[in-house]
Amino acid sequence: MKRRILGGTGISVSEYALGTMMFGTMGNTDHDECVRMIHAALDAGINLLDTADVYSGGESELIVGKALKGRRDGVVLATKFGLAMGDDANRRGGSARWIRRAVEDSLRRLDTDHIDLYQMHRPDPTTDIDETLAALSDLIRAGKVRAIGGSFFAPEEIVEAQWTAERRGHHRLRTEQSPYSILTRGIENRVLPTAQRYGMGVLTFGPLNSGWLSGRADPSTGHRNAGAGAKMFDLSQPGVRAKADAVQKLTALAAEAGMPIAHLAVAFVRSHPAVSSVLIGPRRPEHLADLLAGADVELGDDVLDQIDDIVPPGVDLNPGDLYIDPTPAITDKRLRRR
Repeated sequence: MKRRILGGTGISVSEYALGTMMFGTMGNTDHDECVRMIHAALDAGINLLDTADVYSGGESELIVGKALKGRRDGVVLATKFGLAMGDDANRRGGSARWIRRAVEDSLRRLDTDHIDLYQMHRPDPTTDIDETLAALSDLIRAGKVRAIGGSFFAPEEIVEAQWTAERRGHHRLRTEQSPYSILTRGIENRVLPTAQRYGMGVLTFGPLNSGWLSGRADPSTGHRNAGAGAKMFDLSQPGVRAKADAVQKLTALAAEAGMPIAHLAVAFVRSHPAVSSVLIGPRRPEHLADLLAGADVELGDDVLDQIDDIVPPGVDLNPGDLYIDPTPAITDKRLRRR
């Protein structure tokens, strides 16, 4: 497994990271199997594990903690905070009050004394970024956190956070985590260039676009095609039809290149120079084994050019894929109505 440096942190991370959102009630409820999957990923050379407090209400962090007993020192451990952890409005967001509670809860569930990368799961429009960065900087100084980052930050939010850190003397966000796949290339426009400009590492998730690029004959039969994610599979929507057409062409391209479409999809994301590590989120051991088999796949310029012909750079074929909209100023009525 090849390594890259995570932005300006000096931390060496594998090009594949294991995302654990599917471990627990949100996906695989067999804790022992999940632990074995984590061990298999580590044995294959993955050294970056990514989780979040909100995944299965903390269950994912508990599973990761179990798996890392005796192996913690060799792992770059990342988790996230900020999404709602209950009905109480104070158990979410980027306030110093919640951050201090959330990190202690995560440390306890992960059974560790420090987190290597602590990420803000979403920007919080109700909290001054100065307040958030001050609290996160305190955690670094206390030795509970090694580096801090954001997720789903818009370019202007990345810039604001960087400027605030410089002007107020805080530690700055060192990473950004965003969705990125052949079908969702919107971050190529401004997010990736902005991250590069500030020397940030980039973690990406969703390289298979919730199963559309997994190679399944009918992606709409996946476990995520219900509830909030159903709109990603509704073929009556123009964007979803455009994805279906693109997947057909990409499947043929992958076959011509002599690889499964899933390997093509992950290798495409890994090929971007701004990307530090690609999060893969398997639910079952066979999913993990299949993805690990493509870890050494490299795409030539001819294949990358053909991908550009199918899905132009900087284009999200279906805006509905961004199931948590990163523009609350437009979607949150509290921010546009008295």
